[in-house]
Amino acid sequence: MLFIYIGEPEDLRSPLIFFEGLRLFDRYEAGEQAVLVHIYFSQDKDMEDLQEFESLVSSAGVEAMQVITGSRKAPHPKYFVGEGKAVEIADAVKAVGASVVLFDHALTPAQERNLERLCECRVIDRTGLILDIFAQRARTHEGKLQVELAQLRHLATRLVRGWTHLERQKGGIGLRGPGETQLETDRRLLRNRITQILARLEKVEKQREQGRRSRTKADIPTVSLVGYTNAGKSTLFNQITEAQVYAADQLFATLDPTLRRIDVADVGETVLADTVGFIRHLPHDLVAAFKATLQETRQATLLMHVIDAADLRVQENIDAVNTVLEEIEAHEIPTLLVMNKIDMLEEFEPRIDRDEENKPIRVWLSAQTGVGVPLLFQALTERLAGEVAQHTLRLPPQEGRLRSRFYQLQAIEKEWMEDDGSVGMQVRMPIVDWRRLCKQEPALEEYVV
Repeated sequence: MLFIYIGEPEDLRSPLIFFEGLRLFDRYEAGEQAVLVHIYFSQDKDMEDLQEFESLVSSAGVEAMQVITGSRKAPHPKYFVGEGKAVEIADAVKAVGASVVLFDHALTPAQERNLERLCECRVIDRTGLILDIFAQRARTHEGKLQVELAQLRHLATRLVRGWTHLERQKGGIGLRGPGETQLETDRRLLRNRITQILARLEKVEKQREQGRRSRTKADIPTVSLVGYTNAGKSTLFNQITEAQVYAADQLFATLDPTLRRIDVADVGETVLADTVGFIRHLPHDLVAAFKATLQETRQATLLMHVIDAADLRVQENIDAVNTVLEEIEAHEIPTLLVMNKIDMLEEFEPRIDRDEENKPIRVWLSAQTGVGVPLLFQALTERLAGEVAQHTLRLPPQEGRLRSRFYQLQAIEKEWMEDDGSVGMQVRMPIVDWRRLCKQEPALEEYVV
């Protein structure tokens, strides 16, 4: 049986989570040999869904002993699958000697427990599988805290009424009652631990916010890499920055955000951020737990959406990423599409696609070979510096500091003195700099003539 505790282990992949040695609930211990279950809920059997599930399992370091598929119109309330299919799964577990059953779907706590009783082994749904992968990938203290938060929120719905015979706080005559049951204690401990983690992550977020403010004051734009998992974001990040960020041909190779400064022609110093990849049906608790990490995406000047051009499900992957961007309120940030892995396409040359206004909207390249990366820098220059704001201003005499800001930005094209002592000027600057300056100087828009 699996004993689960709450706390901060060095390796979050371990099934043991420590908190004063208190056992929360019993479950079968998960091993490394699994039976996989994938159910189709439409007539069109999309094999790519199953292949992605198998990639997730491989990324978790689990050996797939057998794959069971089936079709249903709707999930069964007790087992998710039909009773006959549930028995088939249980028989397969015994036949191949598996120690865990992995479902490519979200299961209710009751469905998990019913399946575990029938199969006599641990049952983990898609959310639990992704959480396990994230636990393996977390390297920083912040990343581990975020993973633990998501794990605890997932576990909170799966507490069982164990040890209810250990009733506490019994009263005397006229005050007798069941006291606090073990289940109530477990829930309280989970809530307390979640509160502690949220407080620590709030401190992390404040530290990140200070860094973003410093970059904003220095007028340094931020470009954030986003994309479907395993699209090649970290490989592209390394190609651009010459960094040594971990990159591998596996799902969720990158978990912790990495920031590097790069130089973009006609723009200058720019911050490039590599963040966690997205996937279809990304657990909501995971998105919420990684709020601090995803803030780098929400606050970006430009998003570089990296896409695996060799994937057969290009548009579906794009839609999945856009769904998450909308969930974190980053869908309105200007975006440049990067069609990666053209080295895996037949006779495909790097190029820049433009819209009707001649603005770069898509770059075709190979992050692995470096082919097309110079075109990406060209597109970045045009996107970051190409959009220009032109205004005529009249600054009052006391706004000398604001006037010096325009000189620092080399934005003044013409300047003159007015009869009332105010300073008239014509300014021309990248629109991203203008918007940033308006946020920093709320009175600026009042001086526009």
